Amino acid sequence: MRDINELRKDIMNASENSEFTAKGWQPIFQAPPTARILIASQAPGLKAQLSNKTFYDVSGDMLRNWLGVDEETFYNSGLFGIVPMDYYFPGKAKHGDLPPRKEFAQKWNPKVLETMPELEMKIIIGAYAHKFYLGKSAKKNLTETVRHYEEYLPEYFPIVHPSPLTIGWRKRNLWFEDSVVPELQRLVQEILNK
Repeated sequence: MRDINELRKDIMNASENSEFTAKGWQPIFQAPPTARILIASQAPGLKAQLSNKTFYDVSGDMLRNWLGVDEETFYNSGLFGIVPMDYYFPGKAKHGDLPPRKEFAQKWNPKVLETMPELEMKIIIGAYAHKFYLGKSAKKNLTETVRHYEEYLPEYFPIVHPSPLTIGWRKRNLWFEDSVVPELQRLVQEILNK
């Protein structure tokens, strides 16, 4: 198994990441070898980038609520890997952040995932992660993919991003927090309690 610290250095030294390394930014991901659950997300926000701690914001608070875990378990138990589609803050867009770079996940995610051989479930967050991990088996849109989450179990559990920007989506799709989130919490607890 590849050493994660060497891999982190390779990511920082790669030419496509030189502008971020020049700013003193670290690639933001969490890959303990004991991880059982992967959080596969979009890209770190600016707050996460500056703190070197992924999901260290209101989105992270919402995500941990959906998972039914506290900060200590999320960050320090060694049971959660957190691997976005891009490990650097991509910049601001008109609404929210810019999308992750298209080629980044293809190049780096398989290498990082290899360092976590105990993974039992991948919680894939948002349309970019759905497309990357589910490929052609993803439905026509995010809503339909999330609605049919059971089709992707036990390996994948697709969900919407916990960002405040998705509050409108959640209000239009009350079934998500009424029925999907409790099932997510049940499966997470089942894996963590093994």
